[in-house]
Amino acid sequence: MRRIGLVAASAIGAVSLALSPAGPAAAAEGTLTVGLATHTNPSGCYTTNVWPMIVTNNTNQVATVFELPNCQGLAIGQVRPNESNVFEFGTSVSIS
Repeated sequence: MRRIGLVAASAIGAVSLALSPAGPAAAAEGTLTVGLATHTNPSGCYTTNVWPMIVTNNTNQVATVFELPNCQGLAIGQVRPNESNVFEFGTSVSIS
């Protein structure tokens, strides 16, 4: 009987942890250049109309490049911290 109570308590604890809300997202630290615009401590989605799209990521987070505006459509690439890349078909970049 004691073993069943311990298993049930463990299961309830795991479910509570899984259902707890995540903490607030912090902005990346540094600068992110998308096209011609540079963003300091960026967070969220940035759209450009400059092609090919050049992304320079001087932050501590990975930036994800999307094919459509507003970070919609397929993710077509990533730019790691302290790297740059050119995307012929990129339109927007997401970073948190």
